[in-house]
Amino acid sequence: MIDQDGPLPGARTGRDPARAIKRGPRRVPAEVVAAMQRERLYDALVHTVAEKGYVNATVSDICAAAGVTRPAFYALFAGKDDAFLATYRYGTGVLMRLMEKAYEAAPDWRAGARAALGVLLDVLAGVPAFAAMAIVEIDAVGPLGRRERAELLGRFARFFAEAPGRPLPAELIATVVGGVYSTIYRYAAEGRVTELPSELPVLSFFMMAPFLGRADALGELGS
Repeated sequence: MIDQDGPLPGARTGRDPARAIKRGPRRVPAEVVAAMQRERLYDALVHTVAEKGYVNATVSDICAAAGVTRPAFYALFAGKDDAFLATYRYGTGVLMRLMEKAYEAAPDWRAGARAALGVLLDVLAGVPAFAAMAIVEIDAVGPLGRRERAELLGRFARFFAEAPGRPLPAELIATVVGGVYSTIYRYAAEGRVTELPSELPVLSFFMMAPFLGRADALGELGS
């Protein structure tokens, strides 16, 4: 089984030696082999798509980067779309769990929201290939990719459930989430994702002003 709190896809190379399947007298269980191949394909897909773009990346490219055969790929995924979306779901799941841990550990909503946002920016900055794949290249997947992205953005409402002044219109929360996402998208599209953590004060102010009021939220700009 894949560790659901493991590294973000793209944090390692597809041919990471630590995940080589060692030959020997004792046969490695088939489920262990499949799990290792899936992990390697996740990483290989992220790096290949970030480098070549989704449209130009082929299954053969991904398999070569992972050191996995095409038959093994098709035993795990129906095709390139399926592999991309599986990688996206797994990676964004890891990211959401990291954000939720930071949010839940904070003493109040303001601190929790800022902590979760900080994790989001730090993790994406730390794995630029995943940011390029998941934030920018998902557009190239078409309607299925846009649907996955919409579902992900909807999940971010979880971090506003305890915001002051609730209940507030769901559209307001969607607008705030969309504004933060658009900034992240711009940085990823421009190849500047490593600079994202420096935007935490500005994005925190933008995220909190509708709930705390402009005057109180201004404190985020000095933090």
